[in-house]
Amino acid sequence: MEETLKQRGKEVENEDTSTTSIKCAISPFDLVPTITRSDTKDSIDRDAVLARVESEKRLALIKAWEESEKTKAENRAYKRHNAVVLWENSKKASAEAHLKRIEEKLDRNKAKCVEKMQNKVAEIHRTAEEKRAMIEAYKGEEFLEIEEKAAKFRTRGYSPRKFLPCFGS
Repeated sequence: MEETLKQRGKEVENEDTSTTSIKCAISPFDLVPTITRSDTKDSIDRDAVLARVESEKRLALIKAWEESEKTKAENRAYKRHNAVVLWENSKKASAEAHLKRIEEKLDRNKAKCVEKMQNKVAEIHRTAEEKRAMIEAYKGEEFLEIEEKAAKFRTRGYSPRKFLPCFGS
């Protein structure tokens, strides 16, 4: 068997001489069983190698699938995260716009109320001025009446009877 491997261009470890050489990957020629069935040890080794290669291939495929699925899950999570961020930002913007509209409405209402109160204060001031003017007019009229009576008393020469109405004279 050693000769057939060397003929195929492979170097193997020689058990008799304890020398080590490099073993290459398995070629398709290695997979074809030899015509001679005398070496059962080599066929068992070949079967073990084939089983190991098949197992490694299966494990590599499983690992690749696992990595692919993890990547897909990460991408889905990333998309969902971005969707949540976008939703949050849109809801925040909507709430802020609503708050701004409410504040503007409150400002308009405040301005209207302030204007109403200012008008009310102005009306009160105008009414107070009118009342003061009325009082001044009545006072002026009373002064005129008093002056007329005083002039009458002076012309007739006598004093008023009700000087102090409390005491009654």
